[in-house]
Amino acid sequence: MAKTYVGSRLRQLRRERDLSQAALAQTLGLSASYVNQIEHDVRPLTLPVLNRITESFGVDATFFSRDDDSRLLAEIQDVILDQELCKSPIPLHDLADMVQNHPEIARTMVDMHRRYRNVRDKLSVATDVRHTAAHQPAVAQALSMPHDEVRDFFYARQNYLHTLDIAAETIAQELSVSTFAIRNTEEALSQRLTNRHNISVSTGAEIGNKLHHLDTSTGTLTLSSRLVAGQRAFRMSAELGYLEAGEIMHELVDAHHFTTEEARMLALRGVASYFAAALMLPYRLFHQEAERSGYDIEYLCQMFGVGYETLCHRLSTLQRPKLRGIPFTFVRVDRAGNMSKRQSATGFHFTHSGGTCPLWNVYETFANPGTIMRQLAQMPDGRNYLWIARTVKHHQGRFGETGKLFAIGLGCDARHADRTVYATGFDLRDFSSAVPIGAGCRVCTRENCAQRAFPAINRTITVDPHSSNVAPY
Repeated sequence: MAKTYVGSRLRQLRRERDLSQAALAQTLGLSASYVNQIEHDVRPLTLPVLNRITESFGVDATFFSRDDDSRLLAEIQDVILDQELCKSPIPLHDLADMVQNHPEIARTMVDMHRRYRNVRDKLSVATDVRHTAAHQPAVAQALSMPHDEVRDFFYARQNYLHTLDIAAETIAQELSVSTFAIRNTEEALSQRLTNRHNISVSTGAEIGNKLHHLDTSTGTLTLSSRLVAGQRAFRMSAELGYLEAGEIMHELVDAHHFTTEEARMLALRGVASYFAAALMLPYRLFHQEAERSGYDIEYLCQMFGVGYETLCHRLSTLQRPKLRGIPFTFVRVDRAGNMSKRQSATGFHFTHSGGTCPLWNVYETFANPGTIMRQLAQMPDGRNYLWIARTVKHHQGRFGETGKLFAIGLGCDARHADRTVYATGFDLRDFSSAVPIGAGCRVCTRENCAQRAFPAINRTITVDPHSSNVAPY
């Protein structure tokens, strides 16, 4: 391998594991002085040492790759492009050097900017409604923005919760969760709730707009008639999580220090949903079948009896040390471009400074509902991605009720694309035909984009009143 200096990354790993240089050296079978020289970029990382680190600490080899910095680099670019904070642009290579050599400083800047942005947005909404007494609840809600805090909670953990995942997998083994057996899983969950926790399960009920409800006073879990087998099992699994993995769930949530009780409770519900997916799609079995099938989403849905969105979200969590799946980015958007879910185990990053890119294939799926659409896309920095997108409809109710239609996007770096069935027919050696997308018009650096909606905030607008172009700016 070429000479690679990874001092800051090794130091980060050592501090995360609360180890001294001497303790790290002993674990790796090296001298303390040798480790010290690696940390200070005097010695490069050799392949034998890399193998010892990956085996001892369960980190992927890409932890020490510059490619693994892509998400942090994109986040720090987002900070620098905020003109309220930074009036002069900073060259990309300077930012890359900071991310590579001083990742702790870069992460601190990103965290400070996230907090600043949240406060700015909250104050903006509060100011808009502060003069109307009837809107006081809206002010309180705007000042909390719990969904943003929960998104950051999962984002910071790369959408993988190890201790909870292990606990869910253990219970799945006890319940004999397997492929093509969703009815058996549903039956086993119902029996476990009844036998261990005295909770009776009632299905096929009409409970208004609710999909499930646990009455703790009577010990009855009621599941709506709108739910199919996989959905019923998912909600039973989530309630089982509170009962049998509640301590782990609370520890994870409490460690994040949410600012409001609303954010904390929303995070707890999100963690319960994570547990449910990890139980119904136990890690080792699911990882094995995903790899074997080429990450064929619709086939995996049939194998495990769950919905398209649930399965895609689970695919984005396959980041267990020594048994990693493809690092996917998972997104859910609606027709108006609102991104209601965004989790990432990869370097892909969409800006907070405006909407997403209209050339992104997730929006095309609304014209072809239920059909999987593929796209090779290229970001302005030259990084290539494979995107798989399809619409999903949620909980179809009675005639006349407003439905819920979303587009689900699942994307990965193009270097992983050949592990999937969705790369079939694409020439992964030639990206000349890749669709040029961006992080959003306001921060996109592309020139001559006919689809641009706004001028880039980091460029001055040149207007010639006697000339026109395909690109509006």
